[in-house]
Amino acid sequence: MNASQTFNMRLAGVPVETRFGLQTRADDIDVGLFRTLARTTLSTVRADSVQEGNVGIWTDTTARWTDWLRTTVGVRQDYFAGRVASDTPANSGDASASMTSPKVGVVLGPWVKTELFGNAGTGLHSNDIRGATITVDPNDKVTPLDRVPLLVRSKGAELGIRTKAVEGLTSSLAVFVLDFDSELLFVGDAGTTEPSRPSRRVGVEWTNQYKMLPWMQFDLDFAYTRARFTDFDPAGDRIPGAPAVVASGSVTFGKETGWFAALTGRYFGPRPLIEDASVHSLASLVFNARVGYKFDNGFRLQLDALNLFNANTNQIEYYYVSRLPGEPLGGIADRHVHPVEPLALRLTLAGRF
Repeated sequence: MNASQTFNMRLAGVPVETRFGLQTRADDIDVGLFRTLARTTLSTVRADSVQEGNVGIWTDTTARWTDWLRTTVGVRQDYFAGRVASDTPANSGDASASMTSPKVGVVLGPWVKTELFGNAGTGLHSNDIRGATITVDPNDKVTPLDRVPLLVRSKGAELGIRTKAVEGLTSSLAVFVLDFDSELLFVGDAGTTEPSRPSRRVGVEWTNQYKMLPWMQFDLDFAYTRARFTDFDPAGDRIPGAPAVVASGSVTFGKETGWFAALTGRYFGPRPLIEDASVHSLASLVFNARVGYKFDNGFRLQLDALNLFNANTNQIEYYYVSRLPGEPLGGIADRHVHPVEPLALRLTLAGRF
């Protein structure tokens, strides 16, 4: 559920807009990790029934002090709670956490359809709740493991410029910094969650929307990020799996009703797979296409072509020690990948009421 209410008023002659909102979500899922051979299940590493819910209550107030100055202050309160029923009783349990996140923003302008902005605040990222209830390694059911926090604090800020000086084009450029108290890593083969070191990301983001014609729009987004652990470790300071370059683009055709189509592309640059950056992943560039028809009664029929050009790359890459038959007893460090799914077609019929 996602609900909000807006109130407009004047305080001491200053136009003020205040919003209140509520967001909530609940999940009830069964998730398992199994040892397999040729896609045949041999044994279970872990099997869990997970129930988790969260509620977020937020409010913000925007004041337009002058024609060229407006400010926004807000706060959000998040509460997460859930229960894990594991096939290993020692890893079952309840977990809950809450966090308050204040935020503030300033906008100067517009001048020549251009404005400057700055935002700062705190936030969070949530962790797999199974990591917050785990006590023993699910592989041997004996080795003690430390629990990880359900919620981890983040702090961030950005400065940027946004313009509509070119007719039909909305473009923004921002520099940002984002700090996490901890990076969290799910170890897929082991079924465990490992807390890692605090980190900082500094980067630049460029976003563009260009409505060339009433029925045609271009989108282009680009981001460069320098992601590093912030404390010292001889292993290195790179964050495994954190790409430096991410880009996406699309062209969309269509109006509110009738025929529509789209072509989108997404690029992930190479990313370090271990802390010293001696091993990197492949880059990936994947295109998707869509064509469909929107009916006046609210129904939509569409056909999607996923991985349109059948790109041969990897969706996920890890680098760790494993052992295949005939390899040394201690195993060999190597890449472990999940390839991008080949070309697939998906037909969708949807309706809005």
